[in-house]
Amino acid sequence: MTSRLLAVAQYAGVSEATVSRVLHDRPGVAQATREAVLTALDVFGYPRPRPVRAERARLIGLVLPDLANPIFPAFADVLGVSLIRLGLVPVLCTRTSDGVSEAHYIQMLLANQVGGIVFVGGSFADAGAEQGRRLTERRLPMVLINAADEKLGVPQVSIDDAAAVEQATAHLTGLGHERIGLILGPAGHVPSMRKLAGFRGDRELVEHTVFAMEGGRAAASRLLEKGATGLVCGSDALALGAIRGVRKAGLDVPDDVSVVGFDDSTFMGVTDPPLTTMRQPVREMAAAAVSALLAQLEGRPPVGDVITFDPELVVRGTTAPRKS
Repeated sequence: MTSRLLAVAQYAGVSEATVSRVLHDRPGVAQATREAVLTALDVFGYPRPRPVRAERARLIGLVLPDLANPIFPAFADVLGVSLIRLGLVPVLCTRTSDGVSEAHYIQMLLANQVGGIVFVGGSFADAGAEQGRRLTERRLPMVLINAADEKLGVPQVSIDDAAAVEQATAHLTGLGHERIGLILGPAGHVPSMRKLAGFRGDRELVEHTVFAMEGGRAAASRLLEKGATGLVCGSDALALGAIRGVRKAGLDVPDDVSVVGFDDSTFMGVTDPPLTTMRQPVREMAAAAVSALLAQLEGRPPVGDVITFDPELVVRGTTAPRKS
């Protein structure tokens, strides 16, 4: 023990007595000095004092693909409030335009002895093989919300994507639309594949694109050339892009073409016209995710591997009866 104290003290540039005070969580040590000692412990592979480890375990990572899509900040807000009420500390991690990836954030979270991670709408595979192995080895509590790929053995919370497309398509069919197009995210994206499974229309009227307004605009333009009069979109951002594509073609929404989005994210009720969309029950889904995470933190088994929620059709101004 004496040799350990000496090695840590020399590395941190402090006395052995100071190292001892930090190890026993005693007062009288400046925060900068305490951090230097803790860093030295990490460097030599010595365990941190128990109170500090417990505090680190209160950190919960919230890993999101981006903040441009309003549905992700909505989930982050509800999740964050719920975690704070439980005495846990949310750490928001989102992919950035300068190349900071999910893998980078996961590495950072693991280095800081995070207590658990909630992935929202992201790709667990983006963690990379090494980070994925470390997550598995540590048996780190995790929950996936609308995950972009499959990860068996990890609790998941998902919207019923197939039911959402079935409802949206039935709504347009009831309005007299026969040529209904489907605009989805990239091929291989699991939620998009689930939506495709719920589509009973012409597969020639299915377009895969990036989750962005420009992707929706381009996909809509191609579907209009194929005679589509109704468009079901995999996100509200795709739907807003699709509306742009319809207008660029000299047509009107909803008089000429009806458009249905997905998410019912912020401000979709005040767009021009207000967007008809499939609503995700964000609060209920977030609550289920926090419950599954808490069960793991407490050593209890989660309720189930996958918890699925029903979507809700919110009819607004972008859908109307097809002109005869």
